[in-house]
Amino acid sequence: MTVPDLPPALLRLTIDRTALAANWHLLDRMSGAAAAGAAIKADAYGLGVAAVVPALLDAGARQFFVAHWCEVAPVLAAGAAPEQIAVLHGVNTPADAAYARATGVRPVINSVRQAALWRAAGGGLCHLMIDTGMNRLGLPPADIGDPAIAALDIDIVLSHLASAEDDTDQSARQLALFAAARSGVSARRASLANSAGIALGSAYHFDVTRPGLALYGGEPCDALAGELAQVAFPQTMVMQIRSVPAGGYVGYNATFRAPHDMRTATVSLGYADGILRCWGEGGALQHAGRPLKILGRVSMDMIVVDCTEAPDLAEGDFCDLPYSLAAAAQTTGLSQYELLTVLGDRFAR
Repeated sequence: MTVPDLPPALLRLTIDRTALAANWHLLDRMSGAAAAGAAIKADAYGLGVAAVVPALLDAGARQFFVAHWCEVAPVLAAGAAPEQIAVLHGVNTPADAAYARATGVRPVINSVRQAALWRAAGGGLCHLMIDTGMNRLGLPPADIGDPAIAALDIDIVLSHLASAEDDTDQSARQLALFAAARSGVSARRASLANSAGIALGSAYHFDVTRPGLALYGGEPCDALAGELAQVAFPQTMVMQIRSVPAGGYVGYNATFRAPHDMRTATVSLGYADGILRCWGEGGALQHAGRPLKILGRVSMDMIVVDCTEAPDLAEGDFCDLPYSLAAAAQTTGLSQYELLTVLGDRFAR
């Protein structure tokens, strides 16, 4: 049997590549003498490396950071060179090290054990992550003098800011620890600042910055509020228009009862697509700029909205899900990172 082409999707996710490039250029300028790279882990924060990486390459990005080895092949297919890709989780098995050697992609070494695995596989140019107080992943400063670390050929020495978006002295403490730690290793370049870290100033920039959320329109700190363009625009099709009489219930568990006769629309969108039930409390879609309040509980594949005040809304029309990340975080209680990375693969990107 020959499978025909799929019909058009009921869910669309428009990626504004111009906005993405503009965000990268802003962050690169803010990075001063440092070069802005790009965190593209989790399929470019859920937006898709196939769309994101070419746009960033065209903008001028030359250093890309992923988390897992399974994320490497799509980034290579999108046009990045192997030496431009860093895998943050490093080499945890001999197979990881063999894959890194075969592809030319550079692992981020996080421990003495990983350093030994890398050397046993034949070694080569790598990066080194030093933990400066996040206590999550990275080489403890006490291990910097280990012979296995001294034997590494290190391109970038990194650390990661834990609270760059907060008014706290933790970032300054991490900066001081990183400055001291990097003096104990031989590395060509250094990198500390994430999106919010870029806004902390030139002392945090070193040679390479690693913006993530801000590239995709998120606002990680007050200093970047209003400076970044929205990149992701989700849309969903109206599958059915219904009339719900006064007193009628909508959705699972009868959590909404119509206070009067209502015109409603059922759209193809749900928590399987990353639109979690927290959207149901105060959330709304839009059509032609008019709000369509979510009624009842978000289902796995469907949401019901009130279209009483949108009499021209018809079956087959597309509605917008407002996805200004800072505003959507206020509506849902989710972090801006979660709002991006939970978006499902049923969206046509």
